[in-house]
Amino acid sequence: MIPYLRTHPLVLAIAAFLLGALFVSALWGGVALASASGRATGADAAGADGTAGDPDPTTLGQTASPSPSASPSPTRSDDDEEDDSEDDPVAPPEPPRSTTTECPSPTVTVSTAAELQTALDEAAPGDVIELQAGRYVGEFVATESGTEDQPITLCGSSDAILDGDGVKGGYVFHLDQAEYWHLIGFSVTNGQKGVMADGTKGSTIEGLTVFHIGDEAIHLRRHSTDNLVIGNDISDTGLRREKFGEGVYVGSAESNWCNITDCEPDESDRNVVEGNTIHGVRSEAVDIKEGTTGGIVRGNTFEGSAIVGADSWVDIKGNDWLIEDNHGVNSPLDGFQTHEILDGWGTRNTFRGNIAEVNGPGFGYSLTPERDNVVTCDNTASNAAEGDMNVECSG
Repeated sequence: MIPYLRTHPLVLAIAAFLLGALFVSALWGGVALASASGRATGADAAGADGTAGDPDPTTLGQTASPSPSASPSPTRSDDDEEDDSEDDPVAPPEPPRSTTTECPSPTVTVSTAAELQTALDEAAPGDVIELQAGRYVGEFVATESGTEDQPITLCGSSDAILDGDGVKGGYVFHLDQAEYWHLIGFSVTNGQKGVMADGTKGSTIEGLTVFHIGDEAIHLRRHSTDNLVIGNDISDTGLRREKFGEGVYVGSAESNWCNITDCEPDESDRNVVEGNTIHGVRSEAVDIKEGTTGGIVRGNTFEGSAIVGADSWVDIKGNDWLIEDNHGVNSPLDGFQTHEILDGWGTRNTFRGNIAEVNGPGFGYSLTPERDNVVTCDNTASNAAEGDMNVECSG
C-alpha cells in the first residue's frame, strides 16, 4: 500500500487531508464537552450561594409581573416600589408646600386613651401632645384653642392609631370650635367620620393616615376657615354609606345648612387641600360644597377605581376655587366636575395644569353649567370617552 501511495502523490494528499480533518474534529469535540461540563458545575455552585444559577421561581414571578407604578395610577401602597422608567407619561406632582411632619419637642406625652383625652381637655397655646405608638380606642374631642403664634400640636407616628371602635359610630377626632391646631403624623381609623373640624380656624391636618372609615375621612365645616389639609394618605372610606365616602369634604350641603349653620351658607372659606394621596374611596376624592369660597385644591393624587357613590374625583360647587396640578386616574365617569346646586354658586373656578387619566365613559373636565368657570389649555386628559372637556379651553 505504501509503495502505491508513493507512486500516486495525489491520492496521498487526499488521504492526509481526510485524516487531518478527522483529528481536528475529535479535538474540538473534546474541548466543547469539557467547557459544557465546566459551565454546568459552575451554575450548580453559584446557585448554592444565591449569586447566579437558575432563577428562583419567586424572582421569575417578580420579573414577569409589571411594576405597580408602571400603570398610570398615581397612587401606591406603602410596599409598592417607585418606577423611574422613561416610559412614564407624566411626572408626579411636586411634594406639598408644607412644614415638617416631625413632632416638635413635646410638652406632654401620652400612651393611653384616657391620658390623651385629659391632655386635650387641659391643652393650652403652645402645648405639644405626643402620642406614643399604640392603639387609642375611643372618640376624642378638642375644644381648647391655640393662637396663630402658639398653636396646639397633637402628633405621633403612623403607629399611633386613633381607633373609633366602629364605622357606625361618631367622629374619631373632633376639633369642636377649637382653633389653631396642628394634627401631625398619626393614624385615624374605624369611625363613622375620621377627622371632623367644626368652626376651626388656622389649623393644619398634615401627614395623617386615615383609613377604614364609615363616611368621609376629613371634613371641614361650620365656617372652618384658613386651614390646611396637606400630605395625608386617605383610603377605604364609605364603609357605612358609599355616597358619603368622600376623601376630603369642605363645607356643608345646602340641605344641611339649617342643621349646621343656622340656615345660612356654610362659609368654610380659603381652605387648602394639597399634596394628599387619596385612593380606595367610594365617593369623590375631594368634594367642595356650595357656600364655600376662595380655596385651593393643589398637587393631590387620586385613584378612583373604588368610586361607586359618585361620578368624579373632584366636584366643585363653591366659588373662586383654584384646582391645579392634580393627577387623577380611573373614574366611573368624569375626572373633574363643577355643578350649580344653587343660583350664584359653582362659578368662577379655575382648573389649571391638571392631569386626568379618566379610563372612563365621560369627560376629563365637565362643567355643568359652564358659567364663569375656566379650564386652561395646560390641563390634559386621556382615555375619556366623551372627550377631554365639554367646554373650550382658554389660555
